Amino acid sequence: MFTDISGQTVPSVTFPIMTESGWNKRDTQEIFANKTVVVFSLPGAFTPTCSSTHLPRYNELASKFSENGVDEIICISVNDTFVMNAWAKDQQAENISLIPDGNGEFTEGMGLLVDKKELGFGKRSWRYAMLVKNGVIEKMFIEPDLPGDPFEVSDADTMLNYINPEAIQKTEITLFGKPGCSHCTKAKALLADKGLSYDELEVGKNISISGLRAVCNAETTPQIFIDGKHIGGNDELTQYFS
Repeated sequence: MFTDISGQTVPSVTFPIMTESGWNKRDTQEIFANKTVVVFSLPGAFTPTCSSTHLPRYNELASKFSENGVDEIICISVNDTFVMNAWAKDQQAENISLIPDGNGEFTEGMGLLVDKKELGFGKRSWRYAMLVKNGVIEKMFIEPDLPGDPFEVSDADTMLNYINPEAIQKTEITLFGKPGCSHCTKAKALLADKGLSYDELEVGKNISISGLRAVCNAETTPQIFIDGKHIGGNDELTQYFS
């Protein structure tokens, strides 16, 4: 079993990091002092769950965390700085600070350094997330001590729900649009006015006209789906909200 150390101060560690200008360092004092920081830690860069779900969702919800008082989102893994830099680039994780705990000092100080030698990984971090305020751990979400790589509680949605249960958007919205479409602009403005985020697929880039026709039985834009239901264009969206 792993120990929840909420109420304690984070370990004091200095992280060597390779930047575009050469070697640099970040220490826990600089990262956490007088800030509200979300930390999530995972077994390794480029590994399946970490790459498909854990990091991307934190990156996607970064603006929501910021709106709710979080100054920085940190991803820590027992990997070297070159691996973490390559993973950040591969993931386009511009909203997350990836910190290489190459020697495992921070993770060991957290009591969450585990041996994964059976996978050829050596020492790695157990998967967890925590909310840290001015260097003090307010809340931890530690994955259960089960075989394999459980991923049940350290996700971005659970953390954001803890910070503000009203912050998570419950609806899934997809908008098919194209550049220069005035009706698309109006639909986006309406969604923004409602405080709703959406995934946009650009016709001609992400999907063809024939693909749009197959999916929506329409050729005009925008075409909007909410929770899997086809709403239609801007007029139908306006009617939907009225």
